[in-house]
Amino acid sequence: MKNMNIIAVDPGREKCGLAVLEKSGEAINVLSQCVIATETLASAVIECASKYGATTLIIGNGTTSKSAQQTIKSACPALDIVVVDEYRTTDLAKKFYWKAHPPRGLKRLIPTTMMVPPEPVDDFVAVILGTRYLKSVSLNSTN
Repeated sequence: MKNMNIIAVDPGREKCGLAVLEKSGEAINVLSQCVIATETLASAVIECASKYGATTLIIGNGTTSKSAQQTIKSACPALDIVVVDEYRTTDLAKKFYWKAHPPRGLKRLIPTTMMVPPEPVDDFVAVILGTRYLKSVSLNSTN
């Protein structure tokens, strides 16, 4: 499979997770990830598509997905939009959050499964959605 960059979005009512991933050979690299206000979604997607040359947008099928798809399609009609299942991504994102930001001090003695991250994990959900898509594309291209 050739190299490709994609944009991944975890849509939400007030905030969205946004990530840009690169598939280079067998490696998947995260080029950017952030949590943005939903009202800035269209402009953020336009900026990412321009900056990273992405032609595909992956979006979760959860909260406000349909309205987010319409907003993105209006702003970037050239982007291919692929909807992926969001099942259990928030739980997985919390695990990835704690790997990226390990608890310090006495908090490190508490199992991370019992803690709530101090900030939104929507950006980690976007990374998970994008990774799921890129892995499925890789599997389909080898069959």
